[in-house]
Amino acid sequence: MRVLAIARRRVVEALITLLGASVLIWALMPLAPGSPARMILVAQGIPEPTPQQISDLERALHLDQPLLSQYVHWLWGAVRGDFGLSFASGRPVSDELAGRLPATLTLAAASLVLALVLSVALGVAAAQFPGRWPDHGTRGLALLFASIPGFVIALLLIQVFVVGFGVGKAALDGTWQQVWMPALCLAVGLSDTWSRLLRANLLAFMETPTAQVLAARGASRRRILWRHGLPNSAVPSLHALAVGVAILIGGATVVETVFTWPGLGSYVVESVKHRDLPVIQAFTVFATLSYIVTSVAADIVSAVVDRRITVDA
Repeated sequence: MRVLAIARRRVVEALITLLGASVLIWALMPLAPGSPARMILVAQGIPEPTPQQISDLERALHLDQPLLSQYVHWLWGAVRGDFGLSFASGRPVSDELAGRLPATLTLAAASLVLALVLSVALGVAAAQFPGRWPDHGTRGLALLFASIPGFVIALLLIQVFVVGFGVGKAALDGTWQQVWMPALCLAVGLSDTWSRLLRANLLAFMETPTAQVLAARGASRRRILWRHGLPNSAVPSLHALAVGVAILIGGATVVETVFTWPGLGSYVVESVKHRDLPVIQAFTVFATLSYIVTSVAADIVSAVVDRRITVDA
């Protein structure tokens, strides 16, 4: 009952947040200069559309109705996955996004696995030897990863592996065979925060009576960290993990652009260049939904694992 109550409250809060975000996202269209109908007709190969053609398309898209009615039609379409037509291509936005979503999910999954491996390795090594060279070394690496922009790491990887050793390609096709380089770039950027957070949680666990009793019974520090510390440190790290996953699913724009990865990130960069508002709206909805869903999932998993969490917590 406690978990169900927490889940129900988080879902209601998420729906309210999503509704508020939808108003801001929809407002991009009426605030933009120019006629959306004219842009779509030009994208469909009609360089000089007549007033009648523009009027007919505005009527079909409900753009001739009051703003509240326009918003309701847009929201109902968004709920059904219909975000209208792209200004740049004249094709349905949902088809454009669906074609690029597999590449983004491939990159997100590979990046997540690599980031978790790096974070656990660095975090446990630092907690195993606090105040000694592994701790100082992992701290230095974390600071280095955090201070270097993602596009610089991407360019360094291309220079070292592609140009220097002839391994891999700079222009990628979105397959599993070529995902390792952009995934490594994104994983490095995530592991700096996750590894330091894990270290702090592990060291906090080592101060608990549970860890001290295990040590008194002869359990090694390594065994305590791996067998008992990691599971207990997972809950405080869940929300940071959820934010990272949302960033990956929402599209890593810079890294995808540098590697010409055919995912959502590089696509939205091109859409911003062309002021393709329906695509920008759809991408923003998708990114917002990713963040809200992962945050709610993290809250529910935390409530299942940690019985101290209450509805009001």
